[in-house]
Amino acid sequence: MIPLQDENPTRRFPIVTVILIAANLLVFLWQVSLGDQVQAAIFEYGFVPSRLFHPDLSLPVPTSDLPASTTLVSSMFLHAGIFHIGGNMLYLWIFGDNVEDAMGPMRFLAFYLLCGFTAAFGQALIDTQSAIPMIGASGAVSGALGAYILLHPVVPVRAILPLGFVFIPIVLPAYIPLGIWFGGQLLMDALSDPTGGGVAFRAHIAGFLAGIALIPFFKDRHVPLLDRRQGPNDGP
Repeated sequence: MIPLQDENPTRRFPIVTVILIAANLLVFLWQVSLGDQVQAAIFEYGFVPSRLFHPDLSLPVPTSDLPASTTLVSSMFLHAGIFHIGGNMLYLWIFGDNVEDAMGPMRFLAFYLLCGFTAAFGQALIDTQSAIPMIGASGAVSGALGAYILLHPVVPVRAILPLGFVFIPIVLPAYIPLGIWFGGQLLMDALSDPTGGGVAFRAHIAGFLAGIALIPFFKDRHVPLLDRRQGPNDGP
């Protein structure tokens, strides 16, 4: 299931969401320009757990003296490929604007980063000696998804359901596609080796749960949780 749009207009322009998407795209273009040097950049700016928890351990690729703590931020803007960044930015664009609208731009930026940090630690604490770089906005974006499902569970979301070469358009309340997405992360985490590299499913889970836990403290006071409105014209 691929979400395309939610029927949930915002009151203010999502400036931070737009800036984050633009920054991710610019960094990805920079990555593409590196050619064979991209591996070194990923080790330099990606979050490598052993750099933070066991700085005495050596890495497969030499790195500079960039503090490991700063890579918690820089790693959120690196991506492994076009589908990686495309999926993350699509979800951020569809769901992030309403989460930003619920709390304002500066609190949203803090929320986004905090969810990303939580996601990184959620994955890293499995194996603090891991020398595998963690990259991507997935953990932070997962936080926005967790917040959205608590804010607007029944808002209609337009999506397409791929069945072979056929794409079926569907409209579902937000909790269904987001719930299916989260259930998929739980299933894949259970089936995969969390220390073996690949997709960091546990980071997605940690980010999503962080979003649910943090949204009550970051949203504006007048914004309700579990909003029962089912569309933009169903009342104030």
